[in-house]
Amino acid sequence: MDTASLSLQPPQLHSCCSRAMPPRKKRRPSAGDDMSAKKSRQDSVFRKHEAPQIREEETFSSKRCLEWFYEYAGYDDVVGPEGMEKFCEDIGVEPENVVMLVLAWKLDAQNMGYFTLQEWLRGMGSLQCDSTERLRNSLDYLRSVLNDSTSFKLIYRYAFDFAREKDQRSLDLNTAKCMLGLLLGKTWPLFPVFNQFLEQSKYKVINKDQWCNVLEFSRTINLDLSNYDEDGAWPVLLDEFVEWYKERQMS
Repeated sequence: MDTASLSLQPPQLHSCCSRAMPPRKKRRPSAGDDMSAKKSRQDSVFRKHEAPQIREEETFSSKRCLEWFYEYAGYDDVVGPEGMEKFCEDIGVEPENVVMLVLAWKLDAQNMGYFTLQEWLRGMGSLQCDSTERLRNSLDYLRSVLNDSTSFKLIYRYAFDFAREKDQRSLDLNTAKCMLGLLLGKTWPLFPVFNQFLEQSKYKVINKDQWCNVLEFSRTINLDLSNYDEDGAWPVLLDEFVEWYKERQMS
């Protein structure tokens, strides 16, 4: 900005006012006036340079996001297990924390333990996160997403495909138990006994229909199982769980 643009009045207006108003007697500026004027100029210069800097820091930067990605990907276009471990350490979250599953869902990551460049840029862009600090500040938001029943259902369904081996149509039982514990362990009081049932059962894998019905079961069936309809459209897995649980209660 040149000095002309700092003038408070255009030349024409200043000239017109000079003709219309009688001349004033000039007053010698005091030391206080000099200090005030100097401070005013300093404040003006500071605001001039500070404002763009603040706006730049507050605005999401694709370039910063890309540089951030390669801190963990190295020379690859994917963050692998080693990079993921460092990433979790930097944001202060354990890899097995449920918030990492929510983040993976936000990135629409296709493989557990990996974030591709495209997934990173798309997902972090939607979150407006281009640095470790910004993502740390978004962790509470990511956790809060689990409190919305519709979003939770989407994350629950996503978790099945995210965790399974891509050449398999079902989840192996150990992985299924871990994921169920992550998603339902703190909210479904019957999860501990359901987990015990799975451990002693004949099942080696959980298919997607069974997986989705476990969530529905946890949301709609009373803790005493009194409203469970054995003739309903529940999978055999849950029929067997109810029978096993009732026998345990009677013995």
